Amino acid sequence: MKISGDALERAKRVKLIIFDIDGVLTDGSLNIGAHGEIFKRFHSRDGFGITLAHSCGLKSAIITGRTTEITAHRAAELKISAVLQGQMNKRDAYKKIKSKFGLTDDEICYVADDVIDLPVFVQVGFRAAVADAVPEVVERAHFVADNVGGHGAAREVVEFILKSQGFWQTIIERYTTPDLDDDVTALNQ
Repeated sequence: MKISGDALERAKRVKLIIFDIDGVLTDGSLNIGAHGEIFKRFHSRDGFGITLAHSCGLKSAIITGRTTEITAHRAAELKISAVLQGQMNKRDAYKKIKSKFGLTDDEICYVADDVIDLPVFVQVGFRAAVADAVPEVVERAHFVADNVGGHGAAREVVEFILKSQGFWQTIIERYTTPDLDDDVTALNQ
């Protein structure tokens, strides 16, 4: 794991986490069926991390170059706040999301893996990369996960942000305090 000297302070300001899909929330593999349908694998811990972030008041978004039904389905399942697919110009998509939420660059995290992400990556206040990101992304990141894309890297990023903002201990208490079963049930949905 790589953490820059000011990563903690940057993570404290985050109100919105933007994820790429291929190579970040998936391992980047594309399984294509006989009729051209695309299958992707998502890691459940990444999804649960996003759910935990939402439970603490953070927003989430997706900017991805590819358009697929599976991404739309997974985003709806996780209640992702904004989903922009088919965005080869990610900078324009970023402007739309930033405007929608009325946030500054400093309040946004972007989780990336490849050079197509760089136009947005260099603008945000907190830059996070998956372990197998290309060197050009890794060298600009404030935080680099130990895990590769699609294998818990997004969860690592979310946990780092939630810990920096003082939410993590409360989350753990929700799961270890018997009287709080209703809160745990709400989080698991």
